[in-house]
Amino acid sequence: MPSEKTLLAKQEKVTALTELIKNSAAGVLVSYEGITVEEDTKLRKEMREAGVKYFVEKNTMLRFAFKNAGLDDITNVLEGTTAIAISDDDQTAPARILGKFVEDTKNEKFKLKAGYIGTEVYDEAGVTALSKIPSKDTLLAMLVGSLQGPMQKLAATLQALADKEGGDAA
Repeated sequence: MPSEKTLLAKQEKVTALTELIKNSAAGVLVSYEGITVEEDTKLRKEMREAGVKYFVEKNTMLRFAFKNAGLDDITNVLEGTTAIAISDDDQTAPARILGKFVEDTKNEKFKLKAGYIGTEVYDEAGVTALSKIPSKDTLLAMLVGSLQGPMQKLAATLQALADKEGGDAA
């Protein structure tokens, strides 16, 4: 039987994890088995640069935290080695970075397990689909580009019309 001090420490850890999950925009669980130290270092660096928290945690702790956060549906994948990537503001960053990593490394053991955005839980296929969505900044740039094209054509047409009208009057 664990000591009272150990139990209290575990309860505090679960409470902290629960708050981290509740306050996050999105998260992804992966089986991190089979990656090299070099690959892990590169992945962690990319996560940090994107503002994503990435860490390994015991399945039991995660199970309690997810249940406390109201995400019971995700607990069925908590087996084997588990790492979690959590983003506070970008809903697709964890899935995008980890999905790209899975594609780049072609490692059979490193797998996406599941993920969530808000209170919506996604299975492996759902997380893979999320990983294909461009970042918010990229989507905004695409929107601006698509709006800019017709405006440039309109401006060119109006300019050509104005030049034509000015040319006839002379």
